[in-house]
Amino acid sequence: MPQTTARLIGQMFWRQRRDTSLCAAFWSLHQVCEALVPVAIGLVIDQAVGTGSTSAMAWSVLGIFALFTALTMGWRSGFWFLSKAVVEESHELRMRVVRRVVGGRGIRTNRQSGELLSIATSDTQSAAELLELGSRGVSAFVGLTVSTVVLLRIDWSLGLGLVVGVPILVLGLNALGPIVGRHTSAQQQAIGRAAATASDLLRGLRPLRGFGGVDEAARRYRAASRTSLRASVGTVKAGATFVGASTFTTGLLITVVAALAGWYALQGRITVGQLITIVGLATFITDPVLNLADCVFRLATARASAARVAEVLAAPERAASGVRTAEPGMLALDEVHAPGLDGVGFAVRPGEMLGVVTGESDTADDVTDLLAGARSPERGEVTLAGMPLPELDVASLRRAVLVEPHGVDLLGATLREVLQTGDDRDDAALSASMTAASLGDLLADGDAGLDRELTDHGLNLSGGQRQRLALARALLADRPVTVFRDPTTAVDAVTEQAIADGIRAYRAGHGHATVLVTTSAPLLDRCDRVIFVRAGRVAATGRHRDLLAQPAYAEVVRR
Repeated sequence: MPQTTARLIGQMFWRQRRDTSLCAAFWSLHQVCEALVPVAIGLVIDQAVGTGSTSAMAWSVLGIFALFTALTMGWRSGFWFLSKAVVEESHELRMRVVRRVVGGRGIRTNRQSGELLSIATSDTQSAAELLELGSRGVSAFVGLTVSTVVLLRIDWSLGLGLVVGVPILVLGLNALGPIVGRHTSAQQQAIGRAAATASDLLRGLRPLRGFGGVDEAARRYRAASRTSLRASVGTVKAGATFVGASTFTTGLLITVVAALAGWYALQGRITVGQLITIVGLATFITDPVLNLADCVFRLATARASAARVAEVLAAPERAASGVRTAEPGMLALDEVHAPGLDGVGFAVRPGEMLGVVTGESDTADDVTDLLAGARSPERGEVTLAGMPLPELDVASLRRAVLVEPHGVDLLGATLREVLQTGDDRDDAALSASMTAASLGDLLADGDAGLDRELTDHGLNLSGGQRQRLALARALLADRPVTVFRDPTTAVDAVTEQAIADGIRAYRAGHGHATVLVTTSAPLLDRCDRVIFVRAGRVAATGRHRDLLAQPAYAEVVRR
């Protein structure tokens, strides 16, 4: 079922129903006690101070002490339960967003990685704060109800004025909510785009410096940052207008009630104690009304964040995940039809090293995505050990087939951390994979070895070193089937020859299947078989050196 904003919010409150209910109950107790404070003071004046009774004064002191104790403990207990609920729910939302983005077979979304990061962090936290707004709204309503009942018992006209005036005030403030919501949504979108721009620029800082694009990159970030600033200023202005309007109208309501109460006291219609109770209640009403106003204001922000979270959770998967366990075996495309492919079919057997050559980058992307199970073909099947990939559980599929993309992402602060793939491998295994990827120079550069420190995403390495390090990590994972997409585009010809020999020796020694989607002649020369895809169809199959006799093939691999 698609994840809508309303459904997401409902699930949040259901998961945290115990803690939010306890919070609402304790905060309602706090509000009731707050409302009873002026009532208690009025009774003390009328029943103890006015009469001069010592016993009445003693009981009054004990009663006020108990009232303030309940008031204080009600707030503290409610805050404890609320904090627990918000922390747990924000963590739950964050994990769901992260699992949706990085798990499975990927999602279809137009948001950049920086925006997704912003949603997984700030938006999940903001959405979880809806739990607080619900509890505060309930307790504020209870406080207003108690105040209104007390005022109606003292004087029906004052109570009626609050019964009519407070809902009008709250509804008027609620009408301003959509305006604040629009500004808040625009602000969050702008902040997400600025974060995405900053993330892209930092990751590409080295090549930007290389071709002199730093000034243009800075200009783009300044433009995105200024857009975010204007959106933030607009949100602050809307919020200030909202708070100013709520404060003014609440103060006006209190002034009217206090003036009427004073007039009634002069006429003898109410006692001095009741006058103090009315003025105290009118002042107290500021708290729940402003609470409701603040809830309306923050509700716009929290709902906008919840909508962004729901959008990610509802984003369709690029391909479905099945329930059957993947088993190692032959990986095959059987008469596959997809955008850019017209009946392509080939298979890679265990122990074989297969090359796939195409002159179209989009076709190479299509083949790579199909082998990864990241998309489903329009017609035909992609199978592993005879089982269609959509029927296989994605976690077990990842353990059987690894597709190393052309883009490099390095995670870790040292070479050792970057190479970790979840298996406990000793230093000898790490060094062997690095040697196969022709990274001996990196190990020999300095005394740190595998503990050499790396900056974020390995940006203190060259492009070729980062590419080879990703290659070493993929080799170390040692999956039954490993697919490489153009793994040597950032290295020189001599290093490329060494890498081709290293991959061949490393994978052949393990008896696993290897697919190289590439146009690199040294890599293709080490393959047992090469598939040449042209115009969306398999144009030729054979050894690399034999296929060089075909002009179309030679043009692709020699350009």
